[in-house]
Amino acid sequence: MIRTEALRVFVTVADCGNIRDAADALGRTVSAISMSLKQLEANLGAPLFETDRKHTLTALGHDVRKLGLDLLREHDRTIERMAALAAGREGALRIAAVPSVAAQLLPPILTEMLADHGGLRIELLDTDSASVHMLVATAEVELGIGGSPAADAGLQFIPLFNDPFRLVCRKDHPLAATMTPLTLNDLRAHRMISNKSTMGFDALGDTGAQNVSTLSARNVISLLALVRAGAGVTILPALATRSISDDLCSLALADPLAVRSVGFILRQHVHPSPICAAFQHRFVAAIRSPGAALSSDRVIPAP
Repeated sequence: MIRTEALRVFVTVADCGNIRDAADALGRTVSAISMSLKQLEANLGAPLFETDRKHTLTALGHDVRKLGLDLLREHDRTIERMAALAAGREGALRIAAVPSVAAQLLPPILTEMLADHGGLRIELLDTDSASVHMLVATAEVELGIGGSPAADAGLQFIPLFNDPFRLVCRKDHPLAATMTPLTLNDLRAHRMISNKSTMGFDALGDTGAQNVSTLSARNVISLLALVRAGAGVTILPALATRSISDDLCSLALADPLAVRSVGFILRQHVHPSPICAAFQHRFVAAIRSPGAALSSDRVIPAP
């Protein structure tokens, strides 16, 4: 069997024109280089050099040198790629995130990752938390970012920050003039447009029979368009209200339990890929750094 290292020795000797310079270049002894060449020629069954001085190649030697160079270049490129994959500098990552995280937090982080490592391929899916959980559980994505999954979902949840819910309404809506955080009683007389973001917080669906919603929207853009048109008011996580238009406002809720916990969602007992681990590290550093995009009196990093 011809070893890759023996080919490297041969190519180096052929390029240097003598054994001593090749030994210096490879950091090996002259005797070790000579032994490696003899073994290679024995494996091939023919000489590679015209004389023992090793400065003139045989016809076979020229062919073996060319083929050896091609093999060594591909070998070295493959090893470099393996190292890049192991270090998270290269590879593919599929992420599912709730829309507010996808729009407000991920763009600068993903842009920096791609700028630092051109070999990365990242696919981002934005959807509600229930769908994020399903995509992770079925291995369609490796990592999710969203609300906490059910305890029996077979998923691991790593909390990152707490995001209070806020009421969104038009600036000319009666509730917009309220100076204190809104209670559930304040909401009873107003039509509520339901959406998926408040799933898991039952109290928000229990604001009284007068305003049981006959209207719901899954997409945040459509939801805000309905509010803007005067169809009603809605409740969204604080992070999702950062980019609302000037004709809308978001108001605090008095209930301290009106909050969602946002975190990483992974399959249990599955080691994250190096690129996934690198992304998680960068995401956590970004949201907890001074002046981070998460900085707000409404969005609180988890301890």
